[in-house]
Amino acid sequence: MLQIALAEIGIPELAIVGGVAITLFGIVFGTWKSRAQAREFEASRREIAAYVAEGSISPDDAERILKASPSEQCRRRP
Repeated sequence: MLQIALAEIGIPELAIVGGVAITLFGIVFGTWKSRAQAREFEASRREIAAYVAEGSISPDDAERILKASPSEQCRRRP
C-alpha cells in the first residue's frame, strides 16, 4: 500500500512539499532566534539595572551603557 502511494507521487509534488517544509522550518526557527535575541537583550538591561540598585555602577554609567549602540556583531543579521 505505502509503496503504491509513494510511487504515485511525482517529482513536482515532492518538490512542492519539500519547499513548503523548508520554508516553514525557516520561518519557525527564524522567529525562535529573534525571540531569543530579544529576551537576552532585555535580560542584559535588567542586569544593568540590578548593578545600579546594588551600587556597583553609577546611574550615569548605566545610562551611558544603555544608550550605547550595539556592537556590529549584534546588529548583523544573516
